[in-house]
Amino acid sequence: MIASDQTKEIKMETTKVTWTLGYTLNTGNFQSLRLDAAVEDYVREGETTKDASDRVYAFVEQELVAKLQEAKEELG
Repeated sequence: MIASDQTKEIKMETTKVTWTLGYTLNTGNFQSLRLDAAVEDYVREGETTKDASDRVYAFVEQELVAKLQEAKEELG
């Protein structure tokens, strides 16, 4: 019989996926606005690394486009 303090729990490392996207908007008159968005997430159960990468990229792209649209509206 193995004592409970002698058993070791094995934990697998979870793969992380990180995407960072940026966009520089020329606002005219030699000025610009830089927007960056980044997300770090883990590969979820049932996902491949590629699936997770595609999911995270799509989210970051969607957020960056939305924030860029907000900035353009505020700038007029």
